[in-house]
Amino acid sequence: MGSFSLVHWLVLGVVMVLVLGGGRFSNMMGDVAKGIKQFKKGMAEEDDKATPSRIDAKPAADPAFDRDGEKLREER
Repeated sequence: MGSFSLVHWLVLGVVMVLVLGGGRFSNMMGDVAKGIKQFKKGMAEEDDKATPSRIDAKPAADPAFDRDGEKLREER
């Protein structure tokens, strides 16, 4: 009752081809296929190839003061 049979899907497909036209429907399905291929290609790319950002690549600075407020290093 709640699902479509094969005959329903075939009739729906024929109506769509008649309404949209064969070439337009074919172009639309080609665009969908290209989109799926691009999505798969994007998901397959490795994230390791990306260069680290400036924030990630910069080492942590040494502290200038200790916890008592004494200077640990000289000013530049």
